[in-house]
Amino acid sequence: MAMCVEDRISSFPDHILFHILSFLPIKDAVRTSTISTKWRYLFASISTIKFDGSLMSGLTDRNVDSFKNFVDRLLKFPDQVSLDCFRLNDNVSWNDKDHDFDVSGWICAALCRGVKEIDLDLKNLGDTLPALLFTCHSLVTLKLDAVGSEIKVPSGVCLGNLKTLQLRNSVLFGDSIHRLISNCHVLEDLAFIECGFDNISEVNIQSPSLKRLVLEFDVTEGRYFNYVVVINAPILVYFQYHAAVAASYTLSTMKSLEKADISIYQFDSINSETSATHLIQGICNVRSLSLTTDAAIFLTSRLPIFHNLIEFKYLGVGFNGRETWLVEFLHCVPNLKTLTLNFPDDAGTRWKALCMKVPSCLSFHLKEIEISYFDPRMIEMVSYFLDNAMVLEKLKISTAALTWSQKWGAQIKLLQLLKRSKKSLIVIL
Repeated sequence: MAMCVEDRISSFPDHILFHILSFLPIKDAVRTSTISTKWRYLFASISTIKFDGSLMSGLTDRNVDSFKNFVDRLLKFPDQVSLDCFRLNDNVSWNDKDHDFDVSGWICAALCRGVKEIDLDLKNLGDTLPALLFTCHSLVTLKLDAVGSEIKVPSGVCLGNLKTLQLRNSVLFGDSIHRLISNCHVLEDLAFIECGFDNISEVNIQSPSLKRLVLEFDVTEGRYFNYVVVINAPILVYFQYHAAVAASYTLSTMKSLEKADISIYQFDSINSETSATHLIQGICNVRSLSLTTDAAIFLTSRLPIFHNLIEFKYLGVGFNGRETWLVEFLHCVPNLKTLTLNFPDDAGTRWKALCMKVPSCLSFHLKEIEISYFDPRMIEMVSYFLDNAMVLEKLKISTAALTWSQKWGAQIKLLQLLKRSKKSLIVIL
């Protein structure tokens, strides 16, 4: 006797079914049209449309036109609902000459449906973007991966409701950055990732509403760093800067800054020490700082006191005098509670020979130390912190990078140090 299975999902209200379909790949959402008459056109009213390379699998020259017509009907369907998201990923070349897809028309159709988020990852994107994209008042999130092409920002740009803007692998010219940002009046999250600049003397970012800023540039392209970086974002909470040192920096006071992630590298044609010092001075109110350098790139003697800094993570390659530089920096962070160190040691490191006053944070505030990728030559450093960190409560040391024989020898030496220190610690090896 055949069992009769009740179809409960079809009894759900349409808006719930639309929501369910939005989580499916578009190909699978379309397949639901065969379930029953009720489902026949439901897929056409989904609010999230994502196209990727999987749609092109099995597509031949014969059915390319059918596919184009399908996309046109999907985006321009009668009684269409507003779109939450339109995403187009270039695992294949949507806008190449072989297929001649109307990508610009698809983007315009999404904009006309009041789309809130657009995410485009396309080759030759700069030649595809319609001017309408830069005057769309419904847009809240805009993500563009231009794969090395130029993003042309029109003079009439106005994105009044845009809160998140991410540009990746893009090239920007002249004053396009300032023109774009200054016309995004409620912008909160801004990211330039692996971007380049031509014919530009200043990266000028001024936004009273900005809370999160990511500037991550390709350090192999030295020609991109002969400019001035100006940042005026008074309520910034998170700041990430990964790049070679620019010609100079002008940063307004960031009183709300909670976390900063700074990775800076020297570039021969620039006065790196002075410029990098100005960058670090501009984030002196930060509470949590991750710092990566390839040398003692800024002058600790010119740094302010970081009164708010309670978490500090240092990453970097080896350089002579690193231990002196680190202790000098710790003098600038009197209230530090957590210290994470992640760098290789070398024979030139001499912690025992340090003849410097112990930083006050070690005497009164530092409670947790983590040493990532421990090397047996770091025993001197561990001994220094055990001797001088008077209120230390937790010590975490990772020996994951060592061989079994190295781990055994290192653990014996560490246990000897801990026994000698007579501190009551939680130790994680």
